Amino acid sequence: MIEEIIKNYLDGHFTEPSFLERPENPPERYIIFEKTGGSETNHIDSATIAFQCYAESLYEAAKLNVKLKACLNEMIYFTDISKAKLNSDYNFTDPETKEYRYQAIYDFKY
Repeated sequence: MIEEIIKNYLDGHFTEPSFLERPENPPERYIIFEKTGGSETNHIDSATIAFQCYAESLYEAAKLNVKLKACLNEMIYFTDISKAKLNSDYNFTDPETKEYRYQAIYDFKY
């Protein structure tokens, strides 16, 4: 399961915690990710994953996003992943909660 592969990778290679859903008492900085799509061709699975970087300011969320992208780009060297490509990233601050966040969308093959 791609979510498990990514979670284990981030837990071993990233300092900020990552979650698959919003924690009840979130830390100041953290990442939430979810699979937003996927397919299979010739027995090779693919998935699109949205990563949301939360921080105490827009600047810190942007810095966390850059750090996350650098980490995810290294996943190509991980044996279970054959593609880790940035699709897009952008400011995704939540207007209702006023929480600062950046979102990066990645395409994976595994």
